[in-house]
Amino acid sequence: MRNSKIKEHKEEIEALSKLAQKNNYIDPELFTKYQVKRGLRDLDGKGVLVGLTEIGEVHSYIIEENETIPVPGRLMYRGIDVTELSNGFIKSGKNGFEETCYLLLFGDLPNEKQLADFEQILADYRHLPDDFVRDLILKAPSRDIMNVLARNVLALYSFDDRADDTSIPNVLEQCIRLIACFPLIAVYGYQAYSHYYEKKSLFIHSPKPELSTAENILHMLRPDSQFTKLEATLLDLALVLHAEHGGGNNSTFVTHVVTSTGTDTYSVMAAALGSLKGPRHGGANIKVVQMFDDMKSNLKDWDNEKEIEEYLVKLLKKEAFDRSGLIYGIGHAVYSISDPRCVILKEYAEKLAKEKGLEAEFNLYSKVEELAPKVISEMRKMYKGVSANVDFYSGFVYSMLGIPREMFTPIFAISRIAGWSAHRVEEIVNAGKIIRPAYKSVAKRREYVDIEKR
Repeated sequence: MRNSKIKEHKEEIEALSKLAQKNNYIDPELFTKYQVKRGLRDLDGKGVLVGLTEIGEVHSYIIEENETIPVPGRLMYRGIDVTELSNGFIKSGKNGFEETCYLLLFGDLPNEKQLADFEQILADYRHLPDDFVRDLILKAPSRDIMNVLARNVLALYSFDDRADDTSIPNVLEQCIRLIACFPLIAVYGYQAYSHYYEKKSLFIHSPKPELSTAENILHMLRPDSQFTKLEATLLDLALVLHAEHGGGNNSTFVTHVVTSTGTDTYSVMAAALGSLKGPRHGGANIKVVQMFDDMKSNLKDWDNEKEIEEYLVKLLKKEAFDRSGLIYGIGHAVYSISDPRCVILKEYAEKLAKEKGLEAEFNLYSKVEELAPKVISEMRKMYKGVSANVDFYSGFVYSMLGIPREMFTPIFAISRIAGWSAHRVEEIVNAGKIIRPAYKSVAKRREYVDIEKR
């Protein structure tokens, strides 16, 4: 009886959904008429200025004689070029994510003692409350690890006696604890999924205090806990490159918006996770890998540029892969000539591909990166150039590292919480107004009609 009632309601809801769609449609011409900046973007693609930050800067063009001139993309963390930052810690043979977290949170590069002390704090906070893993993660497995992260971040609120204290010392401690614990929640969430949904053996490795964030992820994720130095270096680099991207990306803007209400840290991070989960934001690298799977199964010769171009044309014509008309991993809202994160990641992706015997696959990625902008420019009207973005190679890197696809976006979250935390602190310190943009109503005025006359 209950199932038949539910089925009956589903049919009612289907009918109501058509009514909802009809009565929520807005004529696209009205957005132009009222000069609405849809997506907070100008018609030329520039973002609408809604705030100031000292944390991250995305630089992709210069203004010369009132003309916008695209330049190779640059990304700065606290004014330091991320390329220089990456070269610095890789040259020294050290891990970079912890140093990057310190820089983003506190505004300066740490000296050796400051970094060692900060790494010790992270190691000491890298644990979950007693029975948390058993009662909240293993007993409630989910097919989506981003859901696991959001749900358990909110659950941690109940274990914090000062959860609603928004003083800077308390917020910083909460953020550092979450930075330390995100890898555990995500990896254990995946292990629960793997065990209960895929019927695989359950592995729960405790983190090791002497390992870095990247090393602990590989240690906890792999059944044998083994990894090479290059693997750990590349995952660490990926974490650094995803840690921050200015205040205007969707999830960081969400962080500012929700923080401005005065709410707690756990609610803010859960909201940011909800934003990052979307395939238009954090889930894009999965689409890239799936697109290449389809491409590899359809191409007869991976070295034939003409055949690759023909496939890319089919993608744009909605005749291949998911019929979306998109070449995933190509193009960015800000960058046009190049995405610096992609440039850096590509160099090390090539090294790992050689180590793994996957040079042919890397060469295919490289050819698509070269050919796709040309194909797009020939078939689409564009206000700016396009290039490969960080998602283009990150999924390939994660695949080579043996990281399951269910973990791709959670890895992004493990990294980006460093930037979210810095922006939350910045919003609180500057005590801004509650963020509340304007929406213009275009509904026609109507009189109320008594129910018996409708």
